[in-house]
Amino acid sequence: MTAVAPEPEPPLPDALAAALDGFVRHLRLERGRSPHTVRAYAGDIAHLLRHAARLGATEPSDVDLQVLRSWLARLRSTGAARTTLARRGSSARVFTAWAHRRGLLPADPGALLATPKGHRPLPDVLQPDEAAQLVDLVDGQAAADLRDRLALELLYATGIRVAELCGLDVDDVDRARRVVRVLGKGGKERTVPYGIPAERALDAWLVRGRPQWATVGSGPALLLGVRGGRIDPRTVRTVVHARLAGVPGAPDLGPHGLRHSAATHLLEGGADLRSVQELLGHATLATTQIYTHVSVERLRTSYDRAHPRA
Repeated sequence: MTAVAPEPEPPLPDALAAALDGFVRHLRLERGRSPHTVRAYAGDIAHLLRHAARLGATEPSDVDLQVLRSWLARLRSTGAARTTLARRGSSARVFTAWAHRRGLLPADPGALLATPKGHRPLPDVLQPDEAAQLVDLVDGQAAADLRDRLALELLYATGIRVAELCGLDVDDVDRARRVVRVLGKGGKERTVPYGIPAERALDAWLVRGRPQWATVGSGPALLLGVRGGRIDPRTVRTVVHARLAGVPGAPDLGPHGLRHSAATHLLEGGADLRSVQELLGHATLATTQIYTHVSVERLRTSYDRAHPRA
């Protein structure tokens, strides 16, 4: 029996489509959001506006609190998870606030919209000895080994995002002070220190690895792919997963898992929350606070395993 393909969604009314396009441009050009974030917001708001259009909306001003509530209620009735409802509710609030500022809405209905808080699972992190094993396992002298070791050292030593790592230029590294200049989300620049093991990996890559792959098209990029171009995030993710597979008992993490691990180990080592926020480039302290929960969870696990009266 041949499955019947679902009918395509009808196009949005012109005014709603224009509002969606304007919102996307705002996120991309004015807010400097990443392509992934822009796609997520665009998908959520397109879904909202299609729902509004089915209810008869033709103008952005038709998207009121009742429309927002009915949209979330429909999502809930189709089995959407609390995290999905929370994310889409957040997207709607960002959109309606923008539309109100632009005069597309007479008031901001999103300010009155209540959505359930999504359960935020604690991220998996490496144990300190697993992090040490991860980088120590990469001990070859081929260009790929030297590049991979530096990538792993920098991700764990600095806690930077994978896109920030890939965007590093040679001149972004101040080797005298052992710090890197990072361009983060929204074009915000910050300076992050790194340690002696990362400095050794950096020296090996710059002296013996990078010259093997560098071409006239490499430009100032610090980390390169095998053809001499700037390394891309997919390659770094592949490297992290493949190298972690060689660490016995370690969870399967990507680059963001190394960022989580760095933050957790900093806090467990006595770093204060504000300093970790600055290092990670978090806009708010609330984002950084999840790592305090990770540390407490790990403490509880150790206590239950080790204390005779646990």
